[in-house]
Amino acid sequence: MRALRALLAAAALFLVLASCAAPDPFDRMSTTATAPHLTASDFVTDDGTRLPMRRWLPDGPIKAIIVGVHGFNDYSHAFALPGEAWAKRGIATFAYDQRGFGAAPYPGAWPGTYLLDSDLAAVTRHLHARYPGIPLYLLGESMGGAVVITSVAGVAGAERPQADGIILAAPAIWGRQTLNVFAQAALWTLDHVAPGLTFTGESLHIVPCDNIEIMRELSRDPLVIKKTRVATIAGLVDLMSAAYAAAPRLKEPMLLLYGAHDEVVPSGPMKKFIARLPPVPDGKRVLAYYPDGYHMLMRDLDGATVDRDVASWILSPKAPLPSRADRQAQAALVPETERGASATVGDLL
Repeated sequence: MRALRALLAAAALFLVLASCAAPDPFDRMSTTATAPHLTASDFVTDDGTRLPMRRWLPDGPIKAIIVGVHGFNDYSHAFALPGEAWAKRGIATFAYDQRGFGAAPYPGAWPGTYLLDSDLAAVTRHLHARYPGIPLYLLGESMGGAVVITSVAGVAGAERPQADGIILAAPAIWGRQTLNVFAQAALWTLDHVAPGLTFTGESLHIVPCDNIEIMRELSRDPLVIKKTRVATIAGLVDLMSAAYAAAPRLKEPMLLLYGAHDEVVPSGPMKKFIARLPPVPDGKRVLAYYPDGYHMLMRDLDGATVDRDVASWILSPKAPLPSRADRQAQAALVPETERGASATVGDLL
């Protein structure tokens, strides 16, 4: 309700600011074709855009690869802690700054779903060629989860990524389908009248993580965006709406992670999204629910538990999760009318 009041007040206040609209910098990007490739510090896309890429590699043979897709206003450093942990299990992690975020071009501007999806597909195509025969998984956190969903579902018309499975950590699926009409109207007005207006979100008092040191680090990190343009918020909502709508298309092997204390993606939309997922063979989809978890599950104080579950699902997909979070998910996330007699969510869905 506080967020709605803020949006409505801002809409009334800035109705006269139509001149605030700024040109989309991504419209001016080069269309010169190049072969996507990986340098020591960047992934170079097919239009020549350099996306900073970090990697955490095992000392020995690579058993599997994770492509990390970060969340909103975040960047690839988000996977530093889990990447180090997975490397010890033989899993290589590659994470890149998405367009408009981190040290990628035009930070703060919204690139659009098509470009986000295209970049992810190009990364997977390159990594498959570089590491032939190694299983590759997409791990999207929050907004990154929405990008993973829209890319594998092909909703934006981009090339689809090549992946053996997807991992969705608190995916951002809070789209227009689950917003009330007043919030939708306020956002539409602001996006059309004052797209360059910025918000910090501080007044919402949302706690995304219970790790105070991580929160302090994020507040000091210059690559973490602190003020967000209305046009970018509208683009995010478009992405989340597309991800929510794509639920019935998701038949890939999936591990979905969600925390009981998530204040960013409400449980109501998450349950509706899960209820819309299509039936798949036994064990192909696993839901994991963490009673002590917040939105940034892998950076919570108990993030190591989540990291172990992710590694276990990749290396032993038919085994129960070490934390038993898959057992707790049945009661917490699956509508009662859809529960069966099986003990695990993987058997239900």
